[in-house]
Amino acid sequence: MNFTLIEALHTNKQVYLTYYKKDQCITETGFIQFVDSLGNLFIFIDDVFELKNKMRLSEPIDVRLA
Repeated sequence: MNFTLIEALHTNKQVYLTYYKKDQCITETGFIQFVDSLGNLFIFIDDVFELKNKMRLSEPIDVRLA
């Protein structure tokens, strides 16, 4: 998953990001803006509202290139 995040960041490819929120499995489409492996977080910009979301690297359960 980390490799996919880094690849999406450097190539500016869109990703499908799946994670749990309030006991629901959510899949969003968007772009990775920043990855901080030492700080254990990344910034994801969703495709619908173009909002920046900070997430821990341990939160996603799946990351795929679109």
